[in-house]
Amino acid sequence: MGSKKKPPYDAEFREGAVRIVVETGRLVGDVAEELGINPGTLHSWVSRWRRNGTTSSVGIFEDD
Repeated sequence: MGSKKKPPYDAEFREGAVRIVVETGRLVGDVAEELGINPGTLHSWVSRWRRNGTTSSVGIFEDD
């Protein structure tokens, strides 16, 4: 216990998923289903992107 789990998705995958939603206007749920990820997870990535304004902002998609 107490060990930190590595995120299951690398930064490149997360950024790509966000770009699909943002650039195409597709629904988060549809994109999440297509990629095989939880819609809530993708929603949080998109929300983080919208708060910071760009997928290239430092730290948004960096692995911990």
